[in-house]
Amino acid sequence: MTTHVDVVIVGAGISGIGSAYHLQTMCPDRSYLIVEGRSDIGGTWDLFRYPGIRSDSDMHTLGFSFKPWTEAKAIADAPSIMKYLRETVSEYGIDRNIRFDTLVKKAEWSTETSTWTLTTQRADTGEYEDITCNFIHMCAGYYSYKEGFTPHFEGREKFQGTIVHPQEWPEDLDYSGKKVVVIGSGATAVTIVPAMADKAEHITMLQRSPTYVVSRPDHDPINDFLRKILPDRVAYSVVRKKNTLLGSFFYNRTRTQPDKIKAKILGGVRKGLGPDFDVDTHFTPTYNPWDQRLCLIPNGDLFAAINSGKASVVTDHIDTFTESGIRLQSGDEIAADIIVTATGLNLVTLGEVEIEVDGRTIDFADTWTYRGMAYSDVPNLVSTFGYINASWTLRADLVSTYVCKLLNHMRATHTVQATPRLRAEDRTMTPRPWIENFSAGYMQRVMDKMPKQGDREPWTNPQRYELEKKIIGKQPVDDGVMTFSKAPSKITVSAGE
Repeated sequence: MTTHVDVVIVGAGISGIGSAYHLQTMCPDRSYLIVEGRSDIGGTWDLFRYPGIRSDSDMHTLGFSFKPWTEAKAIADAPSIMKYLRETVSEYGIDRNIRFDTLVKKAEWSTETSTWTLTTQRADTGEYEDITCNFIHMCAGYYSYKEGFTPHFEGREKFQGTIVHPQEWPEDLDYSGKKVVVIGSGATAVTIVPAMADKAEHITMLQRSPTYVVSRPDHDPINDFLRKILPDRVAYSVVRKKNTLLGSFFYNRTRTQPDKIKAKILGGVRKGLGPDFDVDTHFTPTYNPWDQRLCLIPNGDLFAAINSGKASVVTDHIDTFTESGIRLQSGDEIAADIIVTATGLNLVTLGEVEIEVDGRTIDFADTWTYRGMAYSDVPNLVSTFGYINASWTLRADLVSTYVCKLLNHMRATHTVQATPRLRAEDRTMTPRPWIENFSAGYMQRVMDKMPKQGDREPWTNPQRYELEKKIIGKQPVDDGVMTFSKAPSKITVSAGE
């Protein structure tokens, strides 16, 4: 038996839940189904179980535009975020349209029928089932759920202790009284170190190079005040706007005045760690702020763990794992009972789903990105990828709204296919990386597999919220590039030209 709906949403995390709400609200005449490969909602917030897991964006911008975040903490832990997501799917009846344990293996588009056919497999039984739809909204996130990224470490097999990647955290891992080494310096590492410091005998953050860290309170005092005098929805809207503007202002300053921002950030680190700590070695990156993502440390918890003596930072390169720890290139050794490889994620395109258009397998590296959310010559498909320099949900909301505007335009014009196509003048565009001016390793490892960015609108992915509110949120969907058709017409592939 084949299920058919108007729209299939792939993924029941923040993006997928937001997409469902917008469809229900803006396109109530369209049927939809969320297919989720795991057995619960939440995506990232359900998958990761390492100690201390929390948001690294404030919940007034990571939360949905339509549902106020009312918890006291603006920087929230995963259980609080999951509670918020469960409330959302229940309150809006979204849970009735989710099919769990359903992995999308392949999606095949037919121009003749204007239909996608999704081959799905039950994660629990292994059985296959087809689902057909007219439109796909991919909300599967940006990294592989199969495994995290772990580089090769010489001598790994010699180590007699426990090695764990944060993406595969064992529920029964006991680190009480143990010596722990966390390899990495990103958001996961700076979260795990203070969270484990109290129970561990000692925990060491071992990094090849430093990352910028910024301490801020986990409460927003303006939000606390406004909630006393305004309804929750009004207070939330004001704080969301305030935080969005401040975030954009700060990011723009990192582009125009990087030295001033660098000095400000490092001044905060020196204040948190005291005059005797070697900030130059351990917390001063070689790049400018926001050339890679900043790490948020709520209430200075990482500084507190270091100042207590329970945690330390070592900046060096690994020579080899040994039976009892790690030997560094400097010749120093770090003893360990547990090694945590907080070494990053494996990025993927469209949830690792194989995509075919009229029998042709799409290599997304050969496509051009349309506004960072669709792909040249791929019909009736939009995917959500959030911001690298702001909260993911800000962009997810924009994209979900765009999908609804697109569907409503198609209904009003009696068209059945919407396909981004290169204009004649676009065929000589100079290709640029899909994400620019962002040197993080997890991005650079996969840029050659991602769609190309052009040198003109709408073939760009600017990653700037204030700009995209205008070009995605307000401009008409019929822009001369998104091509609408009433009758089937054979696609002429121009992606590689």
